[in-house]
Amino acid sequence: MRLYNTLTRKLEELVVHDTTVRMYVCGPTVYDLIHIGNARPMIVFDALRRYLESRGYTVIYVQNVTDIEDKIIRRAQEEGRTPAAVAAHYTAEYFRDLAALGVREPTHAPRATDYVPKMVAFIQGLVASGHAYVVDGDVYFSVRSFPGYGKLSGRVRDEQEAGARVEVDERKRDPLDFALWKKGKPGEPTWPSPWGEGRPGWHTECVVMSRDLLGETIDIHAGGSDLIFPHHENELAQAEAATGKEFVRIWLHNGLLTVRGERMGKSIGNFEYARDVVGRYGSEAVRYFYLSRDWRKPLDFSHDGLAEAKRTVDRVYDFLWAAEALPDGGAPGPTAELDALRRRFHDALEEDFTTPAALAVLQEIVGLGHRRQQGGDVAGAKAAAAVVRELGASLGLFQAGRPATEGLAEDLIRLLIELRAELRTAKQFALADRVRDQLGELGIELRDGPEGTTWAIRPPSQEEAGP
Repeated sequence: MRLYNTLTRKLEELVVHDTTVRMYVCGPTVYDLIHIGNARPMIVFDALRRYLESRGYTVIYVQNVTDIEDKIIRRAQEEGRTPAAVAAHYTAEYFRDLAALGVREPTHAPRATDYVPKMVAFIQGLVASGHAYVVDGDVYFSVRSFPGYGKLSGRVRDEQEAGARVEVDERKRDPLDFALWKKGKPGEPTWPSPWGEGRPGWHTECVVMSRDLLGETIDIHAGGSDLIFPHHENELAQAEAATGKEFVRIWLHNGLLTVRGERMGKSIGNFEYARDVVGRYGSEAVRYFYLSRDWRKPLDFSHDGLAEAKRTVDRVYDFLWAAEALPDGGAPGPTAELDALRRRFHDALEEDFTTPAALAVLQEIVGLGHRRQQGGDVAGAKAAAAVVRELGASLGLFQAGRPATEGLAEDLIRLLIELRAELRTAKQFALADRVRDQLGELGIELRDGPEGTTWAIRPPSQEEAGP
């Protein structure tokens, strides 16, 4: 498998020394509910994890929870609560949203506040080695002490200074030097350290948690492209300064979600909460929307795009449920066509995780299954459905079973279908159509084909469902 490495700016083969992939994905700062833009890396890298596991790898997937940070402190002050209470509340809500999005929980979800003593020890090591210095209770990383600074983002020094999200502080030796430890302020949570009461800097938190759970060198570090500089650049600098070893083999960064070309963000106010979008379209439609686009490119948020994704997902399920409901019969036909499509699916994903091409292959398999079903090849239709299930599982798609009938037993539906068939044989077409139409009003759609009549439950549209 080859993936685009932000560090080297080229496709590189994912090489692991055993069957275990060690993967770290930057998680949320828990001061609010996540918006739908925050969901993009969660879905994309969850799909990558699933795919790697489907190919026989064991993935140790770590996603941190930043539960102490300036935004959390401000929210606590606004709400008259403690930062710990704010963080606990939104951490719980975050995991509810993950479940609603169909994203599996990480192998480990470390909280930053649980690692403060280890962060203090890590910073002490950087001070001792000359990579960090203390100023009035604050500790800063010395960027000039690490010659490789800027290699991840590719920024030259002037660009770094212009883009650095740091406050001007004349006490720093260099404007780009960043805080490893922040001196405590009145009313803020603090922890003890050799430099006085304070709290760790954001960039240090991820390094220490990653090292503790995955080791000094990890296979994949992933996150949104907005994290390349300064967050990931600063992570890389202090991690490699501390050990002299490569910190990350492959850096992955997804494109941001935009709104009319502008980045979606809470500070701008042009966002929608993830749970609201999932409630409207369903988690699989949201996943399909993201995976049908190039994961590395920016993506403009679109209700039309999400609605189309939902229609596509519904059509796939219509085929699956219809094919799986067919009576068993006949030996499976030639498998060469399905085998070729399966290979194309894997080829697409193993070349930079090209999910749009992989989903296009799934649609080809659905089309093949339809043709087999219409031609009376029951075994062939069922085989195509099984491959859609198999390949879809590797991306977290198309695993749901037929919904339960709401108040109507399946036997009753079949009885009405048989009655309709008898009415049609007796040329009582008006009554036959009335059976079909009234079942349709109840959400039961009948489909006539060479193999007979099948049925599917048609979920109500958004307009029918109401607010």
